[in-house]
Amino acid sequence: MTEAAAKPSVLFVCVHNAGRSQMAAAYLRTLAEDRIVVRSAGSAPAEQVNPAAVEAMAEEGIDMSAEQPKVLTTDAVRESDVVITMGCGDTCPIYPGKRYEDWELEDPAGQGVDAVRPIRDEIKARIQSLIADLLPSA
Repeated sequence: MTEAAAKPSVLFVCVHNAGRSQMAAAYLRTLAEDRIVVRSAGSAPAEQVNPAAVEAMAEEGIDMSAEQPKVLTTDAVRESDVVITMGCGDTCPIYPGKRYEDWELEDPAGQGVDAVRPIRDEIKARIQSLIADLLPSA
């Protein structure tokens, strides 16, 4: 088994891959320190990541300015151990044997940074719990 194969993998999915899923992926990459393979995608990706989400994450010392929304592929789902959806409804493919979670989070689209901060903070708390679950020895 390769080192990459030994790492758990998580895919975050929302409609536009511009806010919630991008913040979740950025937190997981940062807080898990490369011990978890992280992916994010959207069923209908936006042109760019939400600027308010970028600003809110920058306040946490996490730079998302170079991130780009990505289209959801069946390969991304197939290659992930955990699939976390955030408001994509029936547009997310389901594969038997995957661990699925649906995180009900307010959509930061069109909102300013003041409205995005509480969403960011809720995502951070959920990511910390997810890391504790996936990396119990951490």
